[in-house]
Amino acid sequence: MRKATTTFFMCLLAIFCAEAQVDRDSFRAGFHAQLPIGDAGDVSSFGLGLDLAYHVGVNKLIDLGVATGFTNAFGKTETVSGGGITIEAEFDNVQFLPIAALVRLYPTKGVNFGADVGYAVGISSGNDGGLYYRPTLAFTISGTTELALSYTGVELDGGSWNTVNAGVLFLF
Repeated sequence: MRKATTTFFMCLLAIFCAEAQVDRDSFRAGFHAQLPIGDAGDVSSFGLGLDLAYHVGVNKLIDLGVATGFTNAFGKTETVSGGGITIEAEFDNVQFLPIAALVRLYPTKGVNFGADVGYAVGISSGNDGGLYYRPTLAFTISGTTELALSYTGVELDGGSWNTVNAGVLFLF
């Protein structure tokens, strides 16, 4: 009887520990730096962003949630000279407010990957926004901090806005 009781309590403890590992419900906030590429690199040399997300652990391997934030790509100045004439063009900042659903997969402890998919609302003048997607790879660097690497794409009317990002997220 003693062995059966001990076995029962050990199994119960294992179930509670396994359930605790699934409980990844968390609010996440952080910031990232952007390197504009493609068409975006023609008008901006760098950008900064704020990230906000809420994750819900569905099981040991999957989180679902919502994400938003704010990004600002700083417009650059281009100078073209030729034939004694110099023309200087100043590009405006480009700003987005993404609103997205997210999925994250946890193949090993301390590593997750997934994507945000939704719509990026254009904030800056002449920016209508578009379909937003952001694949992400993140590494836990402490119990409440992640280093995230991502690619952002916004499909605009007549073009696209693409950046490569590196940032830090804090879990609450």
